[in-house]
Amino acid sequence: MENTLYYGDNLEILREHIEDNSIDLIYLDPPFNSKQSYNILFAEKNGTQSPAQIKAFEDTWHWDILAEKTYREIVENLPKKVSDLIKSFRSFLGENDIMAYLVMMAIRLQGLHRVLKPTGAIYLHCDPTASHYLKLVMDAVFGGKNFRNEIIWLYTRPGTKHQKQFPKVHDIILWYSKSNNWIFKPDGIRIPYSQRTIERGKYSVATSKVTKGINQRVLPKGGKCPEDWWHIPMIQGNARERLGYPTQKPEALLERIIKASSNEGDIVLDPFCGCGTTITVAEKLKRKWIGIDITHLAVSLMKHRLESTFSDEVKYQIIGEPVDLKGAEELAREDPYQFQWWALGLVGARPAKSEEKKGADKGIDGCIYFHDEKPKMAKTKAIIIQVKCGHVTRGMIDALKGVVEREEAQIGVFITLQEPTKPMQKEALSSGFYKSPSGKYYPKIQILTIEDLINGNKNIERPPKVAINDVTFKKAKRHIYKGEQGELKLE
Repeated sequence: MENTLYYGDNLEILREHIEDNSIDLIYLDPPFNSKQSYNILFAEKNGTQSPAQIKAFEDTWHWDILAEKTYREIVENLPKKVSDLIKSFRSFLGENDIMAYLVMMAIRLQGLHRVLKPTGAIYLHCDPTASHYLKLVMDAVFGGKNFRNEIIWLYTRPGTKHQKQFPKVHDIILWYSKSNNWIFKPDGIRIPYSQRTIERGKYSVATSKVTKGINQRVLPKGGKCPEDWWHIPMIQGNARERLGYPTQKPEALLERIIKASSNEGDIVLDPFCGCGTTITVAEKLKRKWIGIDITHLAVSLMKHRLESTFSDEVKYQIIGEPVDLKGAEELAREDPYQFQWWALGLVGARPAKSEEKKGADKGIDGCIYFHDEKPKMAKTKAIIIQVKCGHVTRGMIDALKGVVEREEAQIGVFITLQEPTKPMQKEALSSGFYKSPSGKYYPKIQILTIEDLINGNKNIERPPKVAINDVTFKKAKRHIYKGEQGELKLE
């Protein structure tokens, strides 16, 4: 099995690409129904278009045509326990956002049950907004007898000045197995004892022995097994681990889950992969992995994270991205915003706006930031990117020149699905060059076609892209594999 990133709706990916009883461990952190704009979510209001028509980072579900169709599919095709539960929910809740959330989750959880091995485990990450409903859905899909733990993840947050209730400082993780034969490896996740605990032998342990007439507790090697509440800090704003993704979870949380419920070489699946914490930790722990997300924005971020963390040490394939001009044209017709994010990913650019579809973008679709001076004199410089999938004209190049001048950027790049006209090329050439402190010259305005980028014929002419040079994305910690055993070492 090859490590794989999928772009698309995870329900379709599960049905079309993942076999029955093939996955050892599933972790999912689906968007909560908490009315906050911070996660990747389907957001079409009328339900007439593909679920991939989304607004990034919007955590809202709506009762629409798609939800109604999915409800009907659950009632008609899913096991009776699931069908009866969902019908009861609708009778109780009506047709509203939380009902839409539960319908969308129920059909996906049933698909995840199908692909999980009999010895496999699933960890569903949620918050108190809907955890009580989701536990009932999990009972219906996986069976109440296969409920293993309700894990409480504790963290801290700054208080507010006008507090009207107790601060919300925990999430819930529901752990279910598929059968009564599951994997649990406490030795890999033990917490070291404090010196005081060792001296006093205060806590209950597995065995005891008598020494000189005194009954002494024998502590398990390596420390105690964590309880079902985990105090793991959230990622601080200035932490090296933080990559800027709104719902990024700490690697320590995923490390504990993966170590506890899988073996080296097992397959780990995350169907709401976001910024790729699950697959990154799985790779570090020598597991195979599958990541799925419905935005090219997230897929691009995952590719960057894998590259900056593992360089070329990690091998994986990407399924669902355009691989030729025809595929690019289809994506542009289906969803111009997804096309734009995908095109920016081809050149390693960061989207200029990831949260809003509407409103003025000031002529900037994406940016690349770099340094090409001595570190002590380093000034962050910029490459402005515009992406067009429709008809293009010379005036667009002239407008890009104005944006580059206004933003005091060094280079402007025009990415087009259509072939540029000769007047466009002439206008670009008239802009002159950016001279790097190294003495090299780079065209001030550049035109790239999608076909050239896909085929690798051309890319941005710019100062060399090296680790110290490119600062477009925050880089994850680099891991170096050493020795024949593949030991992992932090830089």
